[in-house]
Amino acid sequence: MSDFSTRRVTMVDTQVRPSDVTKFPVIAAMLHVPREEFVPAAAREAAYAGQNLTIAPGRVVLEPRSLAKLLDGLDIQPDESVLVVGAGLGYGAALVSQLAGSVVAVEEDAHLAAEAARRLGGLDRGARVELTIGALAMGAPERAPYDVILVEGGVEEVPDALIAQLAEGGRIGAIFMTGELGVARIGHKRDGAVSWRFAFNATAPVLPGFAARKSFAL
Repeated sequence: MSDFSTRRVTMVDTQVRPSDVTKFPVIAAMLHVPREEFVPAAAREAAYAGQNLTIAPGRVVLEPRSLAKLLDGLDIQPDESVLVVGAGLGYGAALVSQLAGSVVAVEEDAHLAAEAARRLGGLDRGARVELTIGALAMGAPERAPYDVILVEGGVEEVPDALIAQLAEGGRIGAIFMTGELGVARIGHKRDGAVSWRFAFNATAPVLPGFAARKSFAL
């Protein structure tokens, strides 16, 4: 067992399982996907630390606990289609590829997208991820609707354009930020509207296009 493999097991045993992540497919994915391959080279030694890791200004790889709990709450099934918003270097998409029937990942930073494609290409199931470059807030409507949408970052609000791409009865997960504090919520779409419920406390930088629209009063 390599040093990183040992750290991966330790991550699951000390950060994931104790955080009420109970679904075996999520745990298996966290054990299988080499997180160190989806962080900047300078951060490889910190890949399994319990913290968000910066990959670009205002962009992070979510800490293992937060990402695992989001995936656990979304309860992705093997026959479902999933949209990953804010693919970054591809770690979340790599995990989802172990759970879903099909995965579309959208990234608007061309450099991050190129790196994600390269890193995902090295995985046994990486070819199952369709990576697209475009504005995160616009999603990937050409492949909609999706059974599940995972937003890999912070939001102040979720754009209507993204909600429209979620199938009726589908689920969406995101970290809602208010200043420095945030909470992860899981939303369920019924009758065209999403009802959100609290999942757990978490923090992440607000993704481009997901800040609240400013209102002005005279």
